[in-house]
Amino acid sequence: MLIPRLLGSGVDRLDAGTATGQTLLKTGGLILLTGLGVAGLRFVWRYQIIGFSRRLERILRDRIFEHVLGLDRVFFERCSTGDIMAHATNDTASVQMACGMGLVAAIDALVMAVAVIGFMLHINVSLTFMALLPMPFLVLFTRILATRMHRRFNRVQQQFALLTEFARTTLVSIRLIKVYTLERLQTRHFDRLGRGLVRESLRVATIQGLLFPAATLVGNLGMLLVLYFGGRLVILSVISLGEFVAFISYLFMLIWPMMAVGWVTNIMQRGVTSLRRIQTLLRARPILTDPPRPDERPVREPVFTLRRLDFSYPGTSRRVLRDIELEIGPGLIGITGRSGSGKSTLCRLLARMYPVADGTLFFDHRDVNTLTLDLVRRHIAWVDQEPTLFGDTIYENILLGRPGATRDEVEEAARQAAIHGEILELPRGYQTPVGERGVNLSGGQRQRLALARALLSNRPVLIIDDGLSAIDVDTEEKILSWLCQPRADRTVVVVSHRIKLLRSMDRIVVLEQGRVIHQGSHRELLERSRLYRIMYEKQHSSGELGG
Repeated sequence: MLIPRLLGSGVDRLDAGTATGQTLLKTGGLILLTGLGVAGLRFVWRYQIIGFSRRLERILRDRIFEHVLGLDRVFFERCSTGDIMAHATNDTASVQMACGMGLVAAIDALVMAVAVIGFMLHINVSLTFMALLPMPFLVLFTRILATRMHRRFNRVQQQFALLTEFARTTLVSIRLIKVYTLERLQTRHFDRLGRGLVRESLRVATIQGLLFPAATLVGNLGMLLVLYFGGRLVILSVISLGEFVAFISYLFMLIWPMMAVGWVTNIMQRGVTSLRRIQTLLRARPILTDPPRPDERPVREPVFTLRRLDFSYPGTSRRVLRDIELEIGPGLIGITGRSGSGKSTLCRLLARMYPVADGTLFFDHRDVNTLTLDLVRRHIAWVDQEPTLFGDTIYENILLGRPGATRDEVEEAARQAAIHGEILELPRGYQTPVGERGVNLSGGQRQRLALARALLSNRPVLIIDDGLSAIDVDTEEKILSWLCQPRADRTVVVVSHRIKLLRSMDRIVVLEQGRVIHQGSHRELLERSRLYRIMYEKQHSSGELGG
C-alpha cells in the first residue's frame, strides 16, 4: 500500500519542480525496499497457509482411509471403489486448494481491497464512490454463477467416480477382456465416459470463464469513471496530479481483488462441494457396532451355536436363512447344498459380517451381540473361493496372516497348504511378486496361498468357503491330511460340493433353500438325505470320487 503513496509523492515533487536527483533516488530506494519487504513477508505467510493446507490434505486423506476401513460389508455393497477413490483424490485436492491458494487469495484480496479503499477515501471520497459504483453488479453476478457452479462441479465429481471405477474394474478383469476380445468395446465405453467428464468439466469452465471477464469489466468501468471524473478534479485543482496518479495506482491494485472474486468463488465452490461429499462419506456408519458394555472374557471354546436363526440381507425382505438350528465345532464341519442355498451367507454370519437378532447366534456359548466384533473376528481365519491377494511378494502375502511370524513359520504354513514345493520352483522363490490380485498365479495356487495365510494365523476357527475348489484331488488329499489331525481347540468349517472332500468331515450339514434339512456323517447322509445321495451318485458316476 505504501508504493503508490511514494510514487504519488515523487510525482508531486516533479510537478512542483522541487525534485532533485537525490530525492528521486531516495524515493526509488524506498520503493525497492518496500518491494523486497512485500516479497519476503508474502513468502512467509503463503508458506504458512499453503503448508497448512497440505497438512490438512494429508490428515483428511488419512481420516478417509481409516474411516473406510472401519465400515462394514453393507457399505461396500452400495458404494463403488471408484467413488471412494474420487473422494480420496479429487475431493481432497479440491478442499486443499480451497484451504490453500483459495484462502491465500481470499485474504490477500480482502485485506488489499479494504486497505486500497481506505487510501482511496483518504485521497477523495466522491472519486472513490465513482470507482466502486459498478461493484454491486459483480457481487450479484458472482452469486448467481456460484450456485450453478456448485451443481455442475458436483456432476463433474460423480462422472470422475464413474470413470475411475470403470478403469479399475477393466484393469482388474484384464484377462477376461483379453479372452473375449473386448478391448475395443471397453475402449469405446471408456471414451464415452471420458467425453462425459470433459462435457461436464466444460460446463464448469463456461461459468468460470464468465467470472474473470466480468471482474475485469467491472474494474475497467471503474477506471473509465475515474479517468473522466478524476481528470476534471485535477484540472479544477481539487486533487493534485500526484494524488491522481496514486489513485490510479490504487485502482489498478483494486482490479486484482475484483478478479479474485471470480477465481476464489470458483475454488471455494469446488472446495465446498467436495467437502460436502467427504462429509457424506464420513457420516456413513457401519450397521454392525460393538455393544456399549461388551463381555470381554477370553474365549475358551471356538464353538458356534445357532438357535432359530433367520436372516435377510439389509435392504431386502427375502429370507436367505430360515429357522437355523445348528452346533458348529469343535472338529471338522462340512457344509454343502445346491447353489443359492445359503452356504456362503451362513459363513459370513459366523465371521460377523452382517447383524443378527439377539439370541440367535452364540460364540463360546455367549450371544455374539454381547461381544465386540474384534473379539470374534480375531479368532477366525477365512479362505474364500476368490482369494484376495495383494500386489506384493508371495512371502509378504502369507505373512499377512501373522505379521510377526518367522521365516520358518511362513514356510511351514506353505507346506501345510501344499504349495511350498511349487514356490521353491519359481525363479525368485518366496520373493516372487504375485502381480495384481495374484495374476501371476493359477487359481489353485491363489487358493493355497490364501490357505497358507489363514493357517499361519493359527486362529482357532478356520472357515473355507469353497476355497479348495480349484485344487486338484492329490493336492486336496495332502491338505486334508493336515486338516484332519484331531485338535480339540480348533473348529474347521469347509463349504464344498465335492463329496470326496466332505466325506472326511466329522459332520456334514446339508442346506436347502436356507434351511438345514439334514446333518450327520457321510454314511448317515447317504442313508437319510436324498439330496446328498444324488450328489454322491452323480460324482461317483463321473469318476470324481476316485477309488
